[in-house]
Amino acid sequence: MTPGPLFWMTTAFRFLFRSGRITAALALMVVAAVSTLIFLSSLAVGVNDAMIRNSVGLYAGHITGRHLPASLSPERLHLPEVSHVLKRVSVAGVLSHGESVQPITLVGVDPEAEKRATALWKKVTAGTYLSGDTAALLLGRTVADTLTVSPGQPLTFTALPDGVRESLRVSGIFHTGIDALDRGLAFFPLPRITDHADTWNAAVFLKEGVDPESIVTRYETEFPNISFQSWKEMMPDLVQLIELNYISMGIVIMLVFGVVSLGIACAFIIFIFKNLREYGIMKAMGVSGTEMALLISFEVILMNLIGCGAGILLGIGAVLLAADTGIDLTAFTSHNRYFTVSGIIHPRLTGFSLWLPPALALLFGLVAAVWPAILVNRKKAADILRIV
Repeated sequence: MTPGPLFWMTTAFRFLFRSGRITAALALMVVAAVSTLIFLSSLAVGVNDAMIRNSVGLYAGHITGRHLPASLSPERLHLPEVSHVLKRVSVAGVLSHGESVQPITLVGVDPEAEKRATALWKKVTAGTYLSGDTAALLLGRTVADTLTVSPGQPLTFTALPDGVRESLRVSGIFHTGIDALDRGLAFFPLPRITDHADTWNAAVFLKEGVDPESIVTRYETEFPNISFQSWKEMMPDLVQLIELNYISMGIVIMLVFGVVSLGIACAFIIFIFKNLREYGIMKAMGVSGTEMALLISFEVILMNLIGCGAGILLGIGAVLLAADTGIDLTAFTSHNRYFTVSGIIHPRLTGFSLWLPPALALLFGLVAAVWPAILVNRKKAADILRIV
């Protein structure tokens, strides 16, 4: 009766158990590689999360609705998955101070609601954030430098195209490092600007883990004549950067396991030479080349499974430990537009970060078994026994 796969798996386990030190050394390579790459992959996911969180949390929100009719209240956009809906009214015009002028889009906002949902107030570098004072104005540092104004000084805003002029006072100056905000926008309390426009824009902030595309679909179904865009449509450069991170991490994982598999193959040759007499006896007893290859493959698979199991547990432990406190990379991201709010990274386990490293470890482990299997099969039983 020809032995089945279960027999060869049991035999492979006994070979590995008998050579405990070598098995442990080989498994340790897999443990180190799998656990390290699980952590690095989770860190890459955490970096992507941080870039999204910083980009949408500074000002824009997860979803933007444009030119909403004044008759539509923000409450109608509230869904169970939505945390905040901010109403903003934009008016194009010109700011002037003395002889200096600057084209600007003035945005009327609810200061308290903005402070609860966005982080723009944290970027105020001079003066104070907006309050209940309807004449207060929050300027970007680039605009303030162009107009040579500081907090407390007066400005004149001329709305276009009607030419209505209003006197305002600089409440504070902010700096985000994002030119579209620092140069293109200024903010003041919503009640003062309401009369200038009959439409408004919505900034929708979602709860953690909610897919913005699904919410956009629901909005477009309920409000077919209104345009809604998710952050993925508004920030295609960020989408590409996230995809590049995944591709780069996948390449790193493949390169690491390519090197590890070569090390396993070389070490397994030593393992086979240590047990060469047993392999020779099995060949003399009539074990076929296919069965011999199956035995060696099972040895590599079992050794990798042991290493992957321990590596997964070690990697998960490291990720959970780092995720709880976060990794502060502020010193390395202070000039990066995608980390303008916070440079703290929280690694996060996903299917990509948890299963790709062990899956590739098993795949490359099988590749590593090819060379030892060919070496044993090419030698005749008599030659093996003569050597030993």
